[in-house]
Amino acid sequence: MSTTFAIPRDHPCLPGHFPGRPVVPGVVVLEKVLAAIAESHGPLHGPLRLPRVKFVQPLLPGERARIELGGEAPRWRFRVLRGEALLASGEVRAGDGE
Repeated sequence: MSTTFAIPRDHPCLPGHFPGRPVVPGVVVLEKVLAAIAESHGPLHGPLRLPRVKFVQPLLPGERARIELGGEAPRWRFRVLRGEALLASGEVRAGDGE
């Protein structure tokens, strides 16, 4: 499954992150990942864990990014890409278990 998104230049998370050269915070990127999982697999219930997340390159306001998902509940792998460039990757786990 794949979905695209862009964070608008006037998003409230951007002032101060960083002045003069705004960068989309990682937590906003992860919010989009969780929304993509919920959209494709239904609402996420219970605690969520992110045991492995790696940010490789920044996402700038207005840039289009693509989320690629793999796996099934309760464990999903994700990659966030700008074109073919990897921006972030990791894993989301739902529930209390390992």
